[in-house]
Amino acid sequence: MTINTFRHLAAALLLCLFGAACSPKKKRPNILMIMSDNQSWNHAGCYGDKTVRTPNMDLIARQGVRFTNAFCSSPSCSPARAAMLTGQDIWRIEEGANLWGVLPTKFKLYTDLLESSGYEIGFQGKGWGPGSFTANQRKRNPAGNEFKNFGDFLTARKGAPWCYWVSSHEPHRPYEVGSGERAGIHADSVHVPGYLPDRKDVRTDIADYYAAVETFDRELGGILQQLRESGDLENTVIIVCSDNGWQMPRGLANLYDFGTHVPLIISWPGKFRENETTDHLVTLNDLAPTFLELGQVAVPKEMTGKSLLPIVTKGQTAPARDYVVLGRERHAFVRQHGLGYPGRAIRTTDYLYIRNYEPDRWPAGDPPLYGDIDPYMLHYPGLAKCYIMAHKDSAVIKPFFELGFAKRPAEELFDIKNDPDELHNLAGDQRYARLKDSLAGKMQGHLIATGDPRVTNQKLIWDHTDYFSEIDKTPRPSPASQKQFKLDSVYNYLK
Repeated sequence: MTINTFRHLAAALLLCLFGAACSPKKKRPNILMIMSDNQSWNHAGCYGDKTVRTPNMDLIARQGVRFTNAFCSSPSCSPARAAMLTGQDIWRIEEGANLWGVLPTKFKLYTDLLESSGYEIGFQGKGWGPGSFTANQRKRNPAGNEFKNFGDFLTARKGAPWCYWVSSHEPHRPYEVGSGERAGIHADSVHVPGYLPDRKDVRTDIADYYAAVETFDRELGGILQQLRESGDLENTVIIVCSDNGWQMPRGLANLYDFGTHVPLIISWPGKFRENETTDHLVTLNDLAPTFLELGQVAVPKEMTGKSLLPIVTKGQTAPARDYVVLGRERHAFVRQHGLGYPGRAIRTTDYLYIRNYEPDRWPAGDPPLYGDIDPYMLHYPGLAKCYIMAHKDSAVIKPFFELGFAKRPAEELFDIKNDPDELHNLAGDQRYARLKDSLAGKMQGHLIATGDPRVTNQKLIWDHTDYFSEIDKTPRPSPASQKQFKLDSVYNYLK
């Protein structure tokens, strides 16, 4: 062996030891996530809705993998987004489990980890929120560097791989009454789920929501067009999802499917499976480790989410989960002294079990405003909520009021396949006692293993953490609502 040969071999060995050779990194993809705000899983054409028109969501579904059992960690904007950013269950992220709070800096975020590895990070819209990122000395929104729009980000990028989050406002309330009809969505064509009364006002409200979903889909189409024109399409993973369910009674802020079950579609033509559907049980928490694995960044051991790449990548297989565990703490400031309505839920393919830890509290918020149902201060029109409230004493509508507004038992159990609208609580049915106990035991085991203070005798902080929206603490109903429901002009939840 010559001296030069020896030197070359020694250099190669050193490079291999230090990771610069031997396992060369593949080109890292861009990551583009387009998220709607408060859209339930089944309100898109590719998910079977016959009325709402979502050609761009449908296109991504044909080009990728559509998840039929995707859930948010919590049915509330800030905690759902915080859980997604951290890859952790909400009960593990302290104040991050509440709406209008903070996301503590001690928790690692996929955005920061990708940026440290060389990714360019950006977002538009809400990102993480609502809340205050400055209250705990963050210099920016946890979602990354804020841009006015995707075009500005594409212009500013410097050639490194990038991760960008389009955080749409749609289809968040308020809706302009009659916007659905003006968009060509006829009220008589919408599907009214069994937990809402089939009345004109409710149908109009759903049609107006559908119009907002269609606005989101058009936004998605514009983003996709910009991506094509940028030349980055071929090396970009596209994720389309929502943060939580729709803003109807029994939807947002509830652990029922209508608050937690979300659309999720992942596409990377040529690399991922195409035009496929999977019924794997997953959560948005799984996106953080998925993005880190795409970026070839080590996944922190504290992340409870699991990468979705084995599910979506051609030639790979993934073990199926038996269940996912979800939770909620304080949503809006809608009970005296800022109390929340804590709960945990375990969702299998066939069943949903819910444990309500404070059944003496009002799940929809204290009467007469019932503020965990939007409009939370009755400060703008909300046809479905207001119709049910106005007719709650009639024999026909009272059951719907009970479902959406009334107090609930400590335990709830639903047979998803035979009761998809989750109308019949089986928790007290002795025929389901063994199943209920089994699900409760599995959920308890998961909560203990993941350190949930609700079951590990740790200090509970969520009823007393800061809430950074002062107006919510003294809600002021609109004059029209004051007149219709004989309300005071202002309420004080701080007394």
